[in-house]
Amino acid sequence: MNKKVVIGIIIAIVIVGAIIGGTIFVLNRQKVNPEDIWQKYISCINEKKYDEMYNMITENSKSQISQEDFIARNKNIYEGIDMANLKVEITNIEKEDNGVQKISYKETMETSAGNIDFTNTVRLAKDKENGYLVEWSHSLIFPQLSSTDKVRVKTISAKRGSILDKNGTMLAGEGKVSSIGIVPGKLGENKESGIEQIANLLGTTSEAINKSLAASWVKDDSFVPIKSVSTNETELKENLLKIPGVKITTDNARIYPLGEAAAHLVGYVQTVTAEDLENNKGKGYTNTSLIGKAGLEKQYEERLKGSDGLELYIEDSEENRKAEIAKIEVQNGEEIKLTIDANMQTKLYNELKNDEGFFVVMEPHTGALLALVSTPSYDPNKFVLGMTTDEWNSIRDNEAKPMLARFLQTYCPGSTFKPITGAIGLSTGSLSVDDTFSYSGLSWKKDGWGEHDITTLTAYNGPKNLRNALIYSDNIYFAQANIQIGKTNFINGLKKLKFDENIDFPLSLSKSQFSNDGDIANEKVLADSAYGQGEMLVNPIHMASIYSAFANDGNMLKPYIEADSNTEYLVEGAFTKEAANIIKDDLIQVVEIGTATDMKVSGRTIAGKTGTAELKASKDATADVLGWFNCFSADSNSNQLLVISMVEKGRELGGSHYLIPKIKTLF
Repeated sequence: MNKKVVIGIIIAIVIVGAIIGGTIFVLNRQKVNPEDIWQKYISCINEKKYDEMYNMITENSKSQISQEDFIARNKNIYEGIDMANLKVEITNIEKEDNGVQKISYKETMETSAGNIDFTNTVRLAKDKENGYLVEWSHSLIFPQLSSTDKVRVKTISAKRGSILDKNGTMLAGEGKVSSIGIVPGKLGENKESGIEQIANLLGTTSEAINKSLAASWVKDDSFVPIKSVSTNETELKENLLKIPGVKITTDNARIYPLGEAAAHLVGYVQTVTAEDLENNKGKGYTNTSLIGKAGLEKQYEERLKGSDGLELYIEDSEENRKAEIAKIEVQNGEEIKLTIDANMQTKLYNELKNDEGFFVVMEPHTGALLALVSTPSYDPNKFVLGMTTDEWNSIRDNEAKPMLARFLQTYCPGSTFKPITGAIGLSTGSLSVDDTFSYSGLSWKKDGWGEHDITTLTAYNGPKNLRNALIYSDNIYFAQANIQIGKTNFINGLKKLKFDENIDFPLSLSKSQFSNDGDIANEKVLADSAYGQGEMLVNPIHMASIYSAFANDGNMLKPYIEADSNTEYLVEGAFTKEAANIIKDDLIQVVEIGTATDMKVSGRTIAGKTGTAELKASKDATADVLGWFNCFSADSNSNQLLVISMVEKGRELGGSHYLIPKIKTLF
C-alpha cells in the first residue's frame, strides 16, 4: 500500500476518533453537569413543559407526588400568577455526600403582582442511567411553600373616583341602591305566579328569573339578586314587597344624584363589552369592570378608573396568611372637582326640562363654567342599574332626542350674532359708531338680488346707527353694515375668533362655522351672515367665550370646567378694547330700553341680546325658529354671570322672552 495512503488513513482515523470522543465528552458533560440540568428545568417552566419537568426529578421525588398532581401544582401556581421570564443566576455549587450537588441561586420572575426575586437552593442527585436529576419539593416553587400550602392571588378593586361640583356636592360616585332579590324557599305555593309578577314589575322575564334561581349555588334560604334600582323607587319597592319571597337589601353602586339634570355633562358608566376589552388591552380591565360610556365619565376615564391592587401570598392549610410574596398597592381613581354649581344646574334644568334647548352659564371674568344644561334629558342611573326594553325604546325613539347634548352642537345664532358683527367692524375700522344707513319700512333688498329681501321686525325713530340697530335688533342695518365691512374683514375677524377650529375642552365641541365650504358665496349670504343667518352655525360654549370678550376689554376667555384651573385667554385681543366696550354699552341699552327690557333687574346692570334664528331660508311665517337669549353682568356685583341660552320651537313658545324669566332669577 502506498505510504501516503496509509498516512492519510491514519490521519482520518485520528480525526474521526477525535470527533467521536469529543461528542461523547460533550454528551457526558451535558448528562452529568448539574448547572445545565437545572437551567434546562427552568426553561421547561418558562415553556410550560410540566411533563418534561416531571421526567427530570428523582424517583424519590416521584414517590411523593404523582405526575398528574405535579403538573397541576406547577401549572396552577405559575399560570395563576401570570409568571413570565423566569430566570436563575447560579451563585454557588457545593458537593455533598453520595454525589449530590447543592446549587445556590437567585431567581427572578415577572408576575401579575410585579417582579419577584428570591434566593433558594436545589439539590441534584446523580443517577447512573440518567445523569443528574432534581430532588424536587414544593419549596422549589417558592422557598416558604410546603405541600399543604396554597398560593393565593387576591385582587383589591380600585374605587372609581368621584366627580364633584364646586362645593363638593357629588355629581357621580359611590352611593346606595336597592338590590331586589328573591329567597326561593319563601316564594310559597304560587311560585310561578309570583315570579311572573316580579318580572313584570322589574321589566324582565320569568325565564331570566328562573335561570338565576337555577344556579348551582342557590339554596332555599339564599338571597338571589335580580335587579338593582334607585333607593327613591319607593312605589316600585312597596309593590314588590307584597309578593312572597321578595327581599330588598342595600348595596353600593355608581350613582348620579342629579339624575337627568346633569346627565349630558357627567355621562354614565356601564360594564365593559368584549369590544371595550379588545380596545383597552393591557389597561387592567376585566369582564366585570365599569367603563365610562358618555360625558365626563368617558372623557376622564383614565383618571377616574384607578388601578387595582394585587396581593400574591402563601396560605396554610388553616387558611392563615403564611407569607407575602408580592404586592401591588391599589390606586383609587382620582377625585375630580368641577366648577359646576349643582344647585344652579338643577334649577336651570327644571326650568327647561319639558322643552328642547340648553343653558350655558360662565363666570364672565374667569371662564369657569357654572352650568351646562341640555333638555330633554335621560336618567343616567338607569344605564348603570339596567333599564327595560320599553324604557330604552322610549329614549331611542323620542323625536326630542333626549340623548343629544345640545350644548356640544352648533346652531344658527340669529340676532345674538349681531354684536359680533358689530365688534368685527369696529375692530377692523370698517365700521364706526357714526355710520348710518338709509332705508325705510321693514323690508329692504339691494338691486340685482331678485326675490331675496331682508326684513326686520321693529320700526324705530332715530338714526340707523350701530347702537339703535342693537337696541331694536335691526336686521337691515347689519346687512348693509356687513356689506360695508366686506367679506375679507368679516371672514378674517371670524377666523380670529376661532371659527372653523376645534376649541380645547374636555368634551368634544362641534366647530363653529360661517359657511359650509369655508367661503361666503356672495353678497346676499354676506348680508344674511351679519345677523346670524346664512350658513352661520355657532357652538354655545364657543359663543360664551366670544361674549366674554365684551366683558373683558376685547379678550376672549378660555372656557374651563375643572376647579383650580387657571384663567386663560382663548384669544387675546379678539376685539379692540374700544370696540368691546362700545358693544357692551349698547347691549346694556338693549336690556334698559330695547328688545330685552323684561330682563331688567332692580339694582343690577345687565347687558343682553335677544335672537330669533330662522330654520328655513324662505320667509315662511309658520317655519320653526330657535329662540336665543345671551346676557352677562355689566356691574361690580359679586354675582357675576354670563348666560347663553336657546330653546327650540321658539315660535310657539315666545322665543327669547320664554327664556328670560328662567334666567332672570339667577341675577
